[in-house]
Amino acid sequence: IRRGVAELDGKGETVGGIVVMRHGENALNVIKSVKEKIEDIKPSLPDGVKIVTTYDRSDLILRAIETLKGTLIEEMIIVSLVIIVFLLHFRSAIIPILSIPIGVLMAFIPMYYMHLNSNIMSLGGIAIAIGAMVDASIVIIENVHKKLERWQSEGEEGSRFDAVLEAMKQVGRPVFFSLLVITVSFLPIFTLEYQEGRLFKPLAFTKTFAMFFSSLLAITITPALIALLVTGRVKPEEKNPISRFLIRLYDPVVKFVLRFKKTVLFVSVVILVLTIFPFLRLGSEFMPPLNEGTILYMPTAVPGMSITEAARILQIQDKMLMKFPEVERVFGKIGRSESPTDSAPLSMVETVVTLKPESEWRKGMTWKKLVAEMN
Repeated sequence: IRRGVAELDGKGETVGGIVVMRHGENALNVIKSVKEKIEDIKPSLPDGVKIVTTYDRSDLILRAIETLKGTLIEEMIIVSLVIIVFLLHFRSAIIPILSIPIGVLMAFIPMYYMHLNSNIMSLGGIAIAIGAMVDASIVIIENVHKKLERWQSEGEEGSRFDAVLEAMKQVGRPVFFSLLVITVSFLPIFTLEYQEGRLFKPLAFTKTFAMFFSSLLAITITPALIALLVTGRVKPEEKNPISRFLIRLYDPVVKFVLRFKKTVLFVSVVILVLTIFPFLRLGSEFMPPLNEGTILYMPTAVPGMSITEAARILQIQDKMLMKFPEVERVFGKIGRSESPTDSAPLSMVETVVTLKPESEWRKGMTWKKLVAEMN
């Protein structure tokens, strides 16, 4: 007795198969091996038989890795521009450019020995930590420049090395412990269990590793790079037109706040109270929708229909989905296979809709609009 039907692109019935990965294995390696095995099998297939991939998670994983790479590059560019603009010293910008990738790479070392895979959450932890990782370098570099400005203005009494050393001693310890505080603040995440723990622990691990190693770099690599790269005369802050403009802009604001401090505090409290109402009205959900280039379409049919009627309805549904210009492939399944691991009833439809790249979509079409049209 047939209990299920599989269909492809609205063209008729097909045979569907799912590859199940063992727990703890690397998804990219498994997918790569499966693709290689499929290529080995293809020459031995009978005439007219093809193996078609309908769902491939490697694209999502690779996009997540590319996002992390893009975040690293953007962060290094932004930090470098800020340092160059405010300190007018190009070589100082090289220091955070070098410290960011070193800290990220060092975070992967404990991940490897703890058998933590790179996934969306673990890479997200590193992406979150990147902003805080450069704080230490920026603070130390800025303080060194301040000390060198004073050393130059005082006639360069004493050695340059002593001035730089004093600057790093002054902020090195506070910066180190401030990063450790941020690291320790994530420790309660490790007490989460069940679904919450499985979801957030990879993020907490990678963020903790990244922050821990960045705190070590702040008192080791960063001072060494400063001694090597921050050479020559340093331009005083008052000769920087951008700094002068911002100081002139900020000076009246500070004077106003200090003069009317009670009024400023009262307005701040009022604003805080006004945020309570919208906060209580915020919606909640387990996880936000994830656009991974595919849509899982799961309508429900009338219980008790025949297998012939189920096949007809499934094919009509897939044909309708294929009419959308944004859709590349539709693989539909209704009911269950002969495997006891799949206990879906004949009224349950599971359809994987593979989308084309967004560059090929209709003008103005978004993922939300497309889902709304399909519904």
